[in-house]
Amino acid sequence: MSKTLPLSLALAALAGGATSAGRSFHASFFSAARPMKPCWWMWGTLLAGAATLGSQTAKDWQSVFPVDKKTLGVKGSNPYFILTPGYQWTYQHENETATLTVLAETKSIDGVQTRVVEAREIKNGQLEEVTRDYFAIDSAAGDVYYFGEDVDVYRDGKVAGHEGSWLSGVNGAKFGLMMPGKPKPGQKFYEEQAPGVGMDRAEIVSDSETISTPAGTFAKCIHVLETSPLDKDAREHKWYAPGVGPVKDDDLVLVRYGKK
Repeated sequence: MSKTLPLSLALAALAGGATSAGRSFHASFFSAARPMKPCWWMWGTLLAGAATLGSQTAKDWQSVFPVDKKTLGVKGSNPYFILTPGYQWTYQHENETATLTVLAETKSIDGVQTRVVEAREIKNGQLEEVTRDYFAIDSAAGDVYYFGEDVDVYRDGKVAGHEGSWLSGVNGAKFGLMMPGKPKPGQKFYEEQAPGVGMDRAEIVSDSETISTPAGTFAKCIHVLETSPLDKDAREHKWYAPGVGPVKDDDLVLVRYGKK
């Protein structure tokens, strides 16, 4: 939740200090405060997010997530956000292609073992961004949390920057909720809480929409509207299908998915 994410993450765009409600389908179907593109503590037995950000009140957007550390990690499942190693999604829109791949790799962040999801964005045949997004799942509730991302921005085939990178527990950043285990219309929560980098937040608009893409027609999709207090005009719509994951990120649509 630089967040290809476009689906990266789903998988989702955080960007250095500017503005934005999302990132790429992530490259973030999941990421942070950079301009949106069409396109995933306190120590103790419980981990908790920071207080509500911006001018919103706690009752508007959930920003504290009590999670039992014993059940938070890479084991568990969520029908709308698949974290099975080897699973892959590819999205396209005109000259843009975004590919998300769940890797077998894990990374320890803020004391929690997270799963790595790689997002690659290509535009006009040129690699634009590669993002490694980090997610953990509550094996008891099925909630998927977003712990940050490492971003490589490319120009002329070379890495030119890392805008949008953040990790929970570093420089005041806190993990956010990417997808509830039982999403319901009306739920509002922060996906990422990285001051000055990315503060994407999500509202579940519907849980019963049908979306058609080149990869198929998907019923009972979760419709998520992403916004950010860093950019009041930024709005990004994403749809997640049960048993599949993200199927549409604004203009980017799913063209194929499944195990590699």
